[in-house]
Amino acid sequence: MSWQTYVDDHLMVPLPHGGQLAHAAIVGQDGGVWAKDASFPAITVEETLALVKGCNDTTGGYGGLGQTGLMLGGIKYMLIAGEPGSVVRGKKGGEEGVTVKKTMTALVIGIYSKGVTPADCNVIVENMGDYLAGQNI
Repeated sequence: MSWQTYVDDHLMVPLPHGGQLAHAAIVGQDGGVWAKDASFPAITVEETLALVKGCNDTTGGYGGLGQTGLMLGGIKYMLIAGEPGSVVRGKKGGEEGVTVKKTMTALVIGIYSKGVTPADCNVIVENMGDYLAGQNI
């Protein structure tokens, strides 16, 4: 299966409580984009490395993302929660946000907007990340 199929057929799909993710991508921890939806923000290597650092931080400090925010394609999201060592979540405005799940070699990223619950975004992104991690990816 191609990386693009994971995005198209497993992330950019109807969600349980309605709607679908606004954007989704699978990005290598080195900053290379493996697959993304057509309008995913142009994430930089520096932004990717900051997300990896945030996900890797097991102390609960999220690699300083609490101070800097999560940046994706120049768009800033305020850090709201996560799971130290594997997940960071951010929010922008009232109804937009992002979930980032780290696997062995990649980041699975889902961005949601109005009409999608944060929980639906978390579940679909984290489940995909767990599946890939289980495949040693």
